[in-house]
Amino acid sequence: MHASHRLCSEQQKRVQRRAEQTDSYAFFNLLTGPQLLENVEELLPVHRERLFPPTETLSMFLRQVQSVDGSCQQAVSEAGLKRIIGALPRCSTRTSAYCQARARLPTQMVSSLARQVGGMVSESAPAWWHWQNRPVRLVDGATVTLADTAENQALYPQPSSQKAGLGFPICRVVALICLGSGGVLNAATGPCEGKGGDEQSLLRGMLDTLETGDILLGDAFYPTYFLLCDLAQRGVDGVFEQHGARKRSTDFTTGEKLGARDHLIVLDKPKKKPDWMTWEAYDQPFQGVLNPPNRRVPPACARV
Repeated sequence: MHASHRLCSEQQKRVQRRAEQTDSYAFFNLLTGPQLLENVEELLPVHRERLFPPTETLSMFLRQVQSVDGSCQQAVSEAGLKRIIGALPRCSTRTSAYCQARARLPTQMVSSLARQVGGMVSESAPAWWHWQNRPVRLVDGATVTLADTAENQALYPQPSSQKAGLGFPICRVVALICLGSGGVLNAATGPCEGKGGDEQSLLRGMLDTLETGDILLGDAFYPTYFLLCDLAQRGVDGVFEQHGARKRSTDFTTGEKLGARDHLIVLDKPKKKPDWMTWEAYDQPFQGVLNPPNRRVPPACARV
């Protein structure tokens, strides 16, 4: 085993042990601590003081997700035990009240706190965790199955490859992750079928998360002409595997050869305007340069 692999494995074990040892009280202390309290209070919904107020419910939910069991019953049972240890009045261990309280948690509250925590984790990462002191942001997508309810079926229809009534609603998730620290900076969800649910569309809604000097790393699905232009205009470099269709059309006997497996090509603007783009934006001349800083090359160029 390589030395760095051993260190990585040991670090993963430490993180896992810390997660297993963290209870809902620890999460509650974090949510009400100085770094998060102001944002938490702004995002709290109007509520009555019940057995499971929003902050405590979110703390229990975070513990539930981290636990090996992962059941609502364990979350409620642990909360009941903590109340007994703390000399508080006993509560029922039925899960109904907790599940209702969890369903009342605003999605905006959870997503905003997740982005804030991801940003804090990324900012606290040492500079040497990044590539040449430049933050690398990983973009990738995945799918998850949802509960088979009529509401979920309407919002997240099954893929056309599935027969009606035999599958579950499927949700597509695309996330921006700090490669150095592992912090999730942003995430977007959408249906797997229909417009607006593809990975490109979900990523476009999160591009403001990127900052000048960042490097966006992704697979061969992402390096479209318009995304590369957008990244260049933001001062963000994109590193992607070459798109399969482009591999078949790129003539490596032309253009500028920079080195082994390193070539400079010019990407032509697509003649067809994407449905999501306005004509005003489509007609705008490209002003960026798709290349590393301090290298002067013609506009609309990419290295492959």
